[in-house]
Amino acid sequence: MKTDLNTLLTTLYVHLDDRIMPAVGFSRDHHPGRKPQLNDVELVCLLVAQHLLGIASERKWVRYAHSHLKSMFPALPQQSGWSKRARHASGLLSRVITELARDTPSWGEITRLIDSTPVPCGKSRETVKRSDLAGHAGYGYCASHSRFFWGFRLYLLCAPDGMPVVWGLANPKIGEREVTEALFRHDRHLINPGQIIIADKGFAGRDFEAFITNELHAELIRPDRKDETPRFGKLGGIRQWVESVFDTLKGQLTLEDHGGRTTAGVYSRVAARLLALAAAIWHNWLTDQPTNQTLPYRLRPLGLTHLAVSSQLT
Repeated sequence: MKTDLNTLLTTLYVHLDDRIMPAVGFSRDHHPGRKPQLNDVELVCLLVAQHLLGIASERKWVRYAHSHLKSMFPALPQQSGWSKRARHASGLLSRVITELARDTPSWGEITRLIDSTPVPCGKSRETVKRSDLAGHAGYGYCASHSRFFWGFRLYLLCAPDGMPVVWGLANPKIGEREVTEALFRHDRHLINPGQIIIADKGFAGRDFEAFITNELHAELIRPDRKDETPRFGKLGGIRQWVESVFDTLKGQLTLEDHGGRTTAGVYSRVAARLLALAAAIWHNWLTDQPTNQTLPYRLRPLGLTHLAVSSQLT
């Protein structure tokens, strides 16, 4: 079966409006203060469309949306208004990601993958000194690319098909085990007893493994270190699964071009890209696409085919 972006957005809109928004406690008709003209369901669908189309810049996206989507979204805000709505939607996006994950067969998988990847936020010393992220972001080293960076590290626990389950951003100077333990404690309800969590050598540690076993009632599997008794082997093939997820986030969903200049801005932009990934995987399961195909293939750009979704998205 071939799929296109119009079909994905139509299906997602209906699913959000009928099931997810009531489940997460959001309603497009009940907000404190003045009711926004662009409701939450429309906002989520537009964010998914932006990142599946690979438009990293919010300015370019708003210009594109006003040129191509104004008939379906007459209440589209200008660039400043769009940025403000997207920046304040992080909590909503995180909950929608979780609900989409719960609605896929991979939620019941026993296997989970955990790893981290750099999210650069500046490339010059002047940017580092003047950025609003100073004090939150930091310098780190990316061993896989043999380079230093300034920004955050994205920690991601995902299903084997790449569906995000638990995620967070942290200063790269903080240890991987420390950050992961804090994330797991906060979102322990998303980790089922008996699950197998596959990590890399950086997560080796007696205390961390005891936390996974005794408190989460799960099992940690990682490649063997040279200075310990062999247990699991190298796990190279399985470790490539999570690397392919990060490659999708950076290559197709423009993770490293997020453009965030504040902590709220970076967080919301990363959340939007993870949401686009989750929506694509959810739709792949729904339409019986190959589960090893992270993003929907043969997507047609939004253009003159809007009549297929105009009745649902207006």
